[in-house]
Amino acid sequence: MRTGRIARVTGVVVDVQFGVGDLPGISHALLIRQDDQPDLVLEVQEHINPRTVRCIAMSTTSGLRRGLPVEDTGASIRVPVGEATLGRMFNVLGEPIDGRPPVKDAPTRPIHASSPALQQQRLSQEVLTTGLKVIDLLTPYGRGTKIGFFGGAGVGKTVLVTELIRNTLVEGQGVALFAGVGERTREGHELWETMRDSGVLEHTILLFGQMNEPPGARFRVPLSALTMADCLVEGNQGGQ
Repeated sequence: MRTGRIARVTGVVVDVQFGVGDLPGISHALLIRQDDQPDLVLEVQEHINPRTVRCIAMSTTSGLRRGLPVEDTGASIRVPVGEATLGRMFNVLGEPIDGRPPVKDAPTRPIHASSPALQQQRLSQEVLTTGLKVIDLLTPYGRGTKIGFFGGAGVGKTVLVTELIRNTLVEGQGVALFAGVGERTREGHELWETMRDSGVLEHTILLFGQMNEPPGARFRVPLSALTMADCLVEGNQGGQ
């Protein structure tokens, strides 16, 4: 296993030195084992010179110091996928944050993957019925397209998303994945409680990189969520 040493810590940016010409690849996950704190995961972003890589930490760097050993996992961050993730809430690393046991015996996938080939992509002319009358009437959405809610803080974006998820699950008999990037901790907890009380949580996956977490976690939560969502889509298509 390739092992390096911390050379510099600047906030959530960590420089790690390895042997000359023996650098981990871009997007590789590096692991720092700590006795008094949970293990810290870094992601390689840049090769500075033949000996040094620059990384972004996925959690707090408090307590790090120069000289600490760093292990190269040899691959990018991997998260659990499949039906075992339904009804659970995760962080950027695919670790449960809902107080329940870890997901066991679930396959994992790297969060970095190649984009689909152009010939595999298709344009849809079918309208996605959201069940929200004001949206279906004034701004209908296309099935399979990218959709955005834009608005300031506290104007009801999360409420609309919650209603969209509920209609998708109850009326469309589907599954939903919610990724909270920079979400307030209070709002994330309220969303989890709402889904639990309404009985739709078991058909939903929640991922959060909350506003109190380091930028690295918020930076990669969308990729973790997309990885889990892709697997669910493939599973549904296989079942049809």
